Amino acid sequence: MSAVAIDPYATAAPSGRYLYRLGPIAKFAAPLPAMILLVFVRDLATPLAFLALAYLVLLTGARLTGRLALLLGVAIPAAAIVLGLGMAVWTDASRVDTSVTVLQIGGWHLYGGALMIGMATGVRLAAIIALAFIAGLTTAGPDLVRAAVQQLRVPYRIGYTALAAFRFVPRFGYELEVIRQAHRVRGAHVGRGPFSSLARWWGYIVPLLAGAIRHAERVALAMDARAFGAYPDRTERHLVPWRRRDTVFVVVFWLVSAGILTFFFPWTL
Repeated sequence: MSAVAIDPYATAAPSGRYLYRLGPIAKFAAPLPAMILLVFVRDLATPLAFLALAYLVLLTGARLTGRLALLLGVAIPAAAIVLGLGMAVWTDASRVDTSVTVLQIGGWHLYGGALMIGMATGVRLAAIIALAFIAGLTTAGPDLVRAAVQQLRVPYRIGYTALAAFRFVPRFGYELEVIRQAHRVRGAHVGRGPFSSLARWWGYIVPLLAGAIRHAERVALAMDARAFGAYPDRTERHLVPWRRRDTVFVVVFWLVSAGILTFFFPWTL
């Protein structure tokens, strides 16, 4: 039985959906102007249109997994509604007291104008989150670092140090599980309640930090042994080129964003 070597830094294999075949920088650059714009708009129609655009891109370009369905169908709408109602409740009533009363409890009134202001804020946040998911849900961290080094000319000393840091996260999870199993076998910190939980976590933190320091030292020695950072450029093993489809995606997304701004933003206000 032959062993197959797996390179943890290899470029992720493209999926059948088009978002996975696009470059990381293109997926971040396309929605960025819309996300910046949404910080400043205050109407309801513009963020609703951008939210619909983000949903359309995600549903057609990303794999519809259970996590994505939960995010799009439950988490984002719930966050928009909760934030919108909260902002509506805290809106100064004197600003909207000329609008219709939607809800009255004793002497307290919830006006339609306050509800519109609150929902505009909630939908605006939901649109920003959904636009961020276009790149966040379809891009691997190592691919983004590689693209930033090769296309944005980020110094490789910084980029590949961040790439090494990506490998710390799963390693920490593995070492934490090993430490937990060792504590269970030895019967350490047995008990219930908040103080026992705190004692258990303190027992995990110390060896976890010690392991992290040892691992960082090994990585630093390995990088020095390979003369990492001694030269201004390095030979790339995994290339992340900018392709024509990346340009097309960015240009089309920007044009659609400009159209949304043109037709939905209330320029007369």
